Amino acid sequence: MFQTTAYSGSLKEQYESLSRQLDALLEGETDLTANLSNASALLNQFLNDTNWVGFYIWKEDQLVLGPFQGLPACVRIASGKGVCGTAAAERKTQRVADVHAFPGHIACDAASNSEIVVPMVKDGELLGVLDIDSPLKNRFTEEDQQGLELFVKTLVNKL
Repeated sequence: MFQTTAYSGSLKEQYESLSRQLDALLEGETDLTANLSNASALLNQFLNDTNWVGFYIWKEDQLVLGPFQGLPACVRIASGKGVCGTAAAERKTQRVADVHAFPGHIACDAASNSEIVVPMVKDGELLGVLDIDSPLKNRFTEEDQQGLELFVKTLVNKL
């Protein structure tokens, strides 16, 4: 069962607490890079069994690497390519139990086996995506998806 390091209660309650912490952390700050950097660091501390946590920013009709925690990553991803590009194109969360079975998966880190990507949309415009990889297969649950979508909603409201 998934456990976090610094939060107690049910997984839903932990994600709610995390989102409140993010809201407070970003209060009064408007810089995109600063806010995404703190958001990725906060998530990296909160989540166990992950090996990459970060953001891709939508620029010039493609995703461009933004602030992250983890090994060096792919710099540009076209819309519709891989898990991140699919999430951007469909504007829908992609929760992939086994990335090796995902058609067109882009392997930036060979240790990654599962992935979740949540699009960041504000006022109908795509801002980018939150991308999280895990070395474990089937790492991300429906509860994780709901919690991470809440986290992204909190983040987008501050951008």
